[in-house]
Amino acid sequence: MKGLRKGPQLKMPEVKVPAFIGDLYWDLRDRHLLPLVALGIIAIIAAPFLLGGGAEGEEPVVPVAPGGALEGAQASKLTVVEAKPGLRDYRKRLHGTPTDPFEQRYTNPTLKGTKLGGGEDGSSGSSTTTSVSKTTTKTTKDSDGKTTTTIKTETDDETTTTPGNDGSGGAEQEIVLFSFAIKVRTTRIAGDAEGGKKKSKPSVREHVLPPAPLPSKKQPVVTYLGISPKTKKPLLLVSDEVSAVFGDGKCLSGNKGCQLIEVDPGFPETFVYGPNSVRFKVEVVKVEPVIAGKY
Repeated sequence: MKGLRKGPQLKMPEVKVPAFIGDLYWDLRDRHLLPLVALGIIAIIAAPFLLGGGAEGEEPVVPVAPGGALEGAQASKLTVVEAKPGLRDYRKRLHGTPTDPFEQRYTNPTLKGTKLGGGEDGSSGSSTTTSVSKTTTKTTKDSDGKTTTTIKTETDDETTTTPGNDGSGGAEQEIVLFSFAIKVRTTRIAGDAEGGKKKSKPSVREHVLPPAPLPSKKQPVVTYLGISPKTKKPLLLVSDEVSAVFGDGKCLSGNKGCQLIEVDPGFPETFVYGPNSVRFKVEVVKVEPVIAGKY
């Protein structure tokens, strides 16, 4: 056999892949993502065929007349309404007749024949109706000598009216005033000629209403003003002639000396009073509400 002749060798052009495509390929291969990329490409290609549905599945176009009506058998099933953008007429949207919002339509009920305070004439009296029965017996004798007795009963209604307040303000209304009275014990302690202390017998006053000087009007060491609205403790106004105060009371007012002091019931306060420095021990025993008067 003769050897085959060698023809001219054809050189294929060298196709160089861009570097970023090669890097992307090797990166996807190292991460094992090439199968997912292939599935994505297949899904993209097959999507138009799967979603198209073909011409057989399409619904036929229903012809519409120029006036908006359908032609053929579809006219009995479908209705085409012409679009009219904008608000509807308020007469069609609102039902009933319009009313004036500023006109008073509802009034309070009127009770005829009645007044404040009770009955029709404004009185608060009461009426009592009592039934009284009256029995009458009548005896008659006829010509034959027979006696006939007739008993007749009559019932009458008697009405008894009890007068009351006529509602005109005839009965005066009283206003009761309440206050807080205290029971106070006062002891006078004065110095004797030998330099000692002479203690007098304690004096007790009950139901002391404010304002009241203590222990007396001649020696107004303190003045009881009432109780504090916050703490409900007695308040004592200290005289200007008091030079010192000793005790557990709370001073509420005063710069150099205490002028208003709040004391606790059962805890005495000692006040140095007058030029002779006489000491008065004042103890509020208890506080109680009482009726102060009426108007």
